[in-house]
Amino acid sequence: MEAFELLVYGFGVLLTWKTLALMMLGLVLGIFVGVLPGLGGPNGVAILLPLTFTMEPTSAIVMLSCIYWGALFGGAITSILFNIPGEAWSVATTFDGYPMAQKGQAAEALTAAFTSSFIGSLVAVLLITFLAPGIASFALRFGPPEFFSVYLLTFCSFVGLGREEKHKTLISMSLGLLLAGVGMDTVSGQLRMTFGWSELFRGINFLVAVIGLFGISEILLTMEERLALRGHAAAISLRVVLRVWKELPRYWATLLRSSAIGCWLGITPGGAIAASFMGYNLAKRFAADKESFGKGRIEGVFAPETAAHASGTAALLPMLALGIPGSGTAAILLGGLMVWGLNPGPLLFVEHKSFVWGLIASMYLGNVVGLVLVLSTVPLFAAVLRVPFAAIAPMIVVSCAIGAFAIQNAIFDVWLMLLFGVVGYVFKKIGIPLAPFTLALVLGNRAEDAFRLSMIGAAGDLRVFWSNGLVGSITTLALMLLFWPLISALWQRLRRATSS
Repeated sequence: MEAFELLVYGFGVLLTWKTLALMMLGLVLGIFVGVLPGLGGPNGVAILLPLTFTMEPTSAIVMLSCIYWGALFGGAITSILFNIPGEAWSVATTFDGYPMAQKGQAAEALTAAFTSSFIGSLVAVLLITFLAPGIASFALRFGPPEFFSVYLLTFCSFVGLGREEKHKTLISMSLGLLLAGVGMDTVSGQLRMTFGWSELFRGINFLVAVIGLFGISEILLTMEERLALRGHAAAISLRVVLRVWKELPRYWATLLRSSAIGCWLGITPGGAIAASFMGYNLAKRFAADKESFGKGRIEGVFAPETAAHASGTAALLPMLALGIPGSGTAAILLGGLMVWGLNPGPLLFVEHKSFVWGLIASMYLGNVVGLVLVLSTVPLFAAVLRVPFAAIAPMIVVSCAIGAFAIQNAIFDVWLMLLFGVVGYVFKKIGIPLAPFTLALVLGNRAEDAFRLSMIGAAGDLRVFWSNGLVGSITTLALMLLFWPLISALWQRLRRATSS
C-alpha cells in the first residue's frame, strides 16, 4: 500500500506540462535512435546526455529514460521491415519477424513486437515499484565492507555469467578499472597516472569516454559497412492491432516466461541480448510445432521482445536501489545522476523521494505513450532509413563534440572523446565488450574507496569481508560467480563420470 501511495505521489511530480513535453521529446528521439541501425539505446542516451546538463534532475532523467524506452520500441522496426537489427538484442526478433514481413504480415509482426515490448517493460516496472524501496531500506545498513562486496559481486557476475569470452571481459574490465584510477586519489590526495598533464588532474570524465565509446565508434563502423537499406512497407491499422491483441491470451505462458527471464537477467548483468535469445529458444523448446519457428511464427516475435524489454527495464532496479548499474545504459544514467549532484543508492529514496518516484511514474506513462506513438507512426520512422547516412553522420559527430566540450568547457575532452571513439571501434572489431569497460570506469573509484576504507578500519585484515553473515555471504557468492564457468565444467565432468 505504501508503494502505491508513493507512486501516486510520483505521478503528481510527473504531471506538469514541462515534464510531459520532455517525455514526448525523449520518446520521439528514442524511436529515431532505435530505428538507426547500430546506434541504439546506450549510444543515443550517451550522445544526448549533454542536452540535460542545464535541466533540473527530475526533468533530465525523465527525458533520458524516455529516450531509452523509445529506442527499445524503435529497434524492432528495422529488424522486421529491413532484416537489420536496430539493437543487438533485436537479432532474435529477425528470426520470425522478417519472414512475417515477407509474407505480407509486417503490420502484425510490428504490433506483436510493440505489444510484447510493452508487456515486458510493464512487468519489470512493477518489480521496481514494489522491490526497490525494500532493497534500498535494507542497504541503508551497509558500511564500506558491504558496499565493496556488492561491487565485487557486480564485477564477478559480469565475468562469470556474461555471454562474452571470459578473457575479453577481463581485459575490458581491467582497462576500465585502470582508467578509473587516473587523477587525484580521493583518499590520500596523491596524483596518479597524470604524466604531468594538468588536464588529467581531475581524472577521465566518464561521460566523455561514453560519448566516444558508443557514439563515435558506431559512426566509424557504419561508415565502414556502407549500409544500403531496402525493406518492406508497413502501416498499422486498428483492425490489425485488435486482431493481434485478441491472440495474446493464447501465448500467456510465453509472455510470462519471457518476462521472468528478462527480469532476472536484467537484475543480474546477463543483459538483454542473452534474455532475448533465451526467451526465443525456450519458446521454441516448449512449442508443440517447433518446425514453424523461423518461418514467420508470431510467437517467435513475442518471446524475444518481451524478454529483452523486461531485461532492459529491470536493469534500472539495482541502479536505483544500490547504485550499481545492471546494463550499459543504466551505467550511463548512473553517470548522469552524478553529474546532477545525486548519489545513486539507498539514500536516494530518502533524500530525493520526488526524483525517484517521478522517474518510476515516468516508466509507466512513458511505456503507454510510447506504445501508442510507435503503433501510429511506423511509416514515418521507417522512412528515416532512406535518408542517406552521409547526411546523418556529420550531425551526430557534431552533437557528440558539442556534448563532450560542454561537460567541462575543455577542448581536451573533445580530443579524448575522439580517442575513445577509436578505442571503441577497435574493441568492437576484435569482439571486446564495452559494457564491462563502462561499468568499471563508473564504479572503479567507488569500489576502490570502499575497499581502502574497509582496510583502514580493519587494519589491513582481509577477513573483514567475512566479518558478519551479510558481507561474508555476498563475498562468497561473488567468488562463486567469478569461478562459475570452472565450477560448472567440473560439475558436468563429474556427472558424466558418475553416469558412465
